[in-house]
Amino acid sequence: MPDPNPIDHLIGLLAKLPGLGRRSARRAVLKMLMQPDQAMLPLAEALRAAAAAVQPCRICGNLDAANPCGICRDPQRDHGLICVVEGVSELWALERAHAHRGLYHVLGGTLSALGGIGPEDLAVQPLLARIEGAAPPVREVILALPATVDGATTAHYLTDRLRPTGVQVTRLAQGVPIGGALDVLDEGTLAAALKARRAV
Repeated sequence: MPDPNPIDHLIGLLAKLPGLGRRSARRAVLKMLMQPDQAMLPLAEALRAAAAAVQPCRICGNLDAANPCGICRDPQRDHGLICVVEGVSELWALERAHAHRGLYHVLGGTLSALGGIGPEDLAVQPLLARIEGAAPPVREVILALPATVDGATTAHYLTDRLRPTGVQVTRLAQGVPIGGALDVLDEGTLAAALKARRAV
């Protein structure tokens, strides 16, 4: 069978990436083909180097070329504070916001009865082991999980598993987003906002 057209093949590969449809992939490929030395070859080399060097951190599960990752090795971080996230994309989002100066733990998903994902499929045991052997000791675990049924189930399960360790367990606040108008929010968001109210 003959090799596929290299342009179509490249467009097809790029179109599989999140956020890129076939039209966006076609524009990107055209741009790269117009300047292969400046755009395509450096990208190909960067992809090859990243594929060879990047790996999951053995402590938290973040992706980095160093192992442990730069966050886990950073002495300026608060090592007594661990933020539990569903995946690496949520970790990166929190880092972009510069909102968390502690460490992280990537679960690798959430519990899902329909999806057949149980506790053994997630990085729960490594989290418990981190807390038990931590020096300095972990003071607080922040559950930064999605505001979904699966996220709430996972948070409840983790809370039960963490209770015997004596560590404080907290969750992200949920409710009205900054700039959000009440009349366009769904009932679940409004209910969560009322339950999470605080004194002013």
